[in-house]
Amino acid sequence: MENIKSFELSKEFLESLQEGIENQQNDYIIQSLEGVNVADIAALLDELNMEEAIYVLRLMPSDVSADILIELEEDSVVKVIREMEAFELAKLIDQMESDDAVDILNLVHNKDREDVISHLQDKEKSAHIVDLLRYDEDSAGGLMGKEFIKANQNWNVIQTIEEIRRQAEKVEKIYSIYVVDNKQHLLGRVSLKKIILASSDTKIADIYEPEVFSVPTQMDQEEVAEIMRKYDLESIPVVNSKNKLLGRITVDDILDVIREQSEEDIQAMTGFSSDVEESDSIFRISKARLPWLLIGVVGGLMGSQIIGYFEDGLSKYIALASFIPLIAATGGNVGIQSSSLVVQTLAAKSVFEESILNRFIKGLLVALVNGLMLGAFVFCTVFFIYGFEFRFGLTVGIALFCVVLLASFMGTVTPLVLDKYGINPAMASGPFITTANDLLGLAVYFGVATLLLNL
Repeated sequence: MENIKSFELSKEFLESLQEGIENQQNDYIIQSLEGVNVADIAALLDELNMEEAIYVLRLMPSDVSADILIELEEDSVVKVIREMEAFELAKLIDQMESDDAVDILNLVHNKDREDVISHLQDKEKSAHIVDLLRYDEDSAGGLMGKEFIKANQNWNVIQTIEEIRRQAEKVEKIYSIYVVDNKQHLLGRVSLKKIILASSDTKIADIYEPEVFSVPTQMDQEEVAEIMRKYDLESIPVVNSKNKLLGRITVDDILDVIREQSEEDIQAMTGFSSDVEESDSIFRISKARLPWLLIGVVGGLMGSQIIGYFEDGLSKYIALASFIPLIAATGGNVGIQSSSLVVQTLAAKSVFEESILNRFIKGLLVALVNGLMLGAFVFCTVFFIYGFEFRFGLTVGIALFCVVLLASFMGTVTPLVLDKYGINPAMASGPFITTANDLLGLAVYFGVATLLLNL
């Protein structure tokens, strides 16, 4: 077993490596990184500039450099491959599995992609890559790899073991052995344990399991991820419309999908208009943040107009202004709580999921309980502790109760509507809900004050 060196990225080590690169101390660089996990090396290279990163990549054996390239952040990969010659990149791609190779090639400009493919030494892999490039990146076909182990149902155990040995040379991890007929139709799967325990003349047809989950090439990657999560699968075969076995998707690919989706949801919830990284340029980060910030500013300006409209009433009851932050903050918090719960439910859909009407009624009942408790608490505090008049305390308490109901309604309905129209419902949990509830909260607050206090 290969020994993995215990590694901790430190400023001292980074500076030492940069000094080694500057002085071209190749032996020192290789020895320093020998035995270090490729994920740790990738994290290290992400801290270097592109010239330094490429220098290190060129020093490493091609199989190690290929693994490092796969682990790098996407922005770093793009910068690296732009600096590489076509034959250099092809040398690394020759060391990758087909699905990883396609991920890298999808970052290459279309005009340069064919040049890289033409330099590939492994012609079988080259054909696999060309085939995979036809599929949408976000589909099962775009996720799958062509490296997998299959066995014909008519083979005996001896034939199968020999074929496994031959095929395994190009497969990094063996999760399942898929069973096919003479026309390559998927029939089922057989475990290594059954093959090892069976007698040498046993036919695969007698020991394979016909129950096997598979996905079509056009299935969305998030649906594939949900199937693999639900049934705890390490890999899943991909078939065409005629059930012909084309490839497999492994759990490491699905983990990447889940991570990407989580990042998208977090960015949507926090008000980013596009996918950005901390290492992106100031202009790109600003551009991603600005649209939702502008919505917040516009909302604030509209809120000031609402307050201005009731300026005369505020002059009679100056104390009303001191409770505006309470109304706005509570509405925002309730809205975000409600929308986050709905988004979480939508992300883990089930055949037994409640109807939209049931969800709405449940959310309304929760809001009624919370609204009554919060409204009563605020009324008691304002009337008994702060010593304001009864009608004033009643105004703040009723207003808060109404705001909780309204914010809960908005937080429940908005993500459901967005999901129905194919828009990421996580967007509802961010500035959209907060801004909307601020405006509605102010309107409700002053509306109740107008009725009870005759503003």
